[in-house]
Amino acid sequence: MPGVPQAFDAAEDAAEFRRPAHRAGVELYRARIVRHAFDAHAHAGFGLGAIEAGVERFRYRGSELLAPTDSLVLMNPGEMHTGRAETEAGWRYRMAYVDADLVQAVTGERWSFAAAVAPDAPRARRVGRLLAALWGASDEPLAFDGLLAELLAELRPHASLARAAAAEAAPRFAAVLDFMRAHLGDRLTLEDLAAVAGLSPFHFLRRFRELQGTTPQQALMALRLLDAQHRLAAGEAPADVAAASGLADQAHLTRAFAARYGVTPARYQRQLRAR
Repeated sequence: MPGVPQAFDAAEDAAEFRRPAHRAGVELYRARIVRHAFDAHAHAGFGLGAIEAGVERFRYRGSELLAPTDSLVLMNPGEMHTGRAETEAGWRYRMAYVDADLVQAVTGERWSFAAAVAPDAPRARRVGRLLAALWGASDEPLAFDGLLAELLAELRPHASLARAAAAEAAPRFAAVLDFMRAHLGDRLTLEDLAAVAGLSPFHFLRRFRELQGTTPQQALMALRLLDAQHRLAAGEAPADVAAASGLADQAHLTRAFAARYGVTPARYQRQLRAR
């Protein structure tokens, strides 16, 4: 598509997705990023991964965090975050995005993580090896599911109940996020969203930024891109996905998707189809 890159601007940057055909609710990701800066975005499931080399800087829940080599990255579902290299050499990492319902089905527990970065080098190296093994076993259902159970068991010591402060705020802003999901294509106003939360517009804006670590507009775009990701994974054409997800056109979808996930929509679909 004219004017829209089919890859990162910098040759040093690369990212790839893979999804096992037999197990819904799991998506694997591996990347090396040197120059690219990921815009605020979210994932439907838990983001469970390890930094294999370098240092990542990202914004999460209103704070700037660093994830160095041999650290775990443990993100809760739907949390907005950014991502960029902290060092000249960039960073290399692997992630598994696992739906909360699947985590509960495998572990029998309802998880959350209080900290998005855990400095646990031995465990991070084991998690990295498990993620690499999962990547290679995506066509072997029994082996894949066994490795997934091992991965979750390895991460279980870092799982905890949701923070008390988040528990108070979650119902109010959960309704706002649900409203956004139901109106992805609409021109929403601050007053619309504040009314859902039962707050004055600027009190809502302040609290939303404090608790979500992003603006309502950034959150809406992240939800649009998350909806687009689901539609692309289901095989819908990018042009149709753009319209259904509330984006201006296919070029807008391509730019926004690549900025948040590191691949274009077309490449994402090819990667998911690859075996």
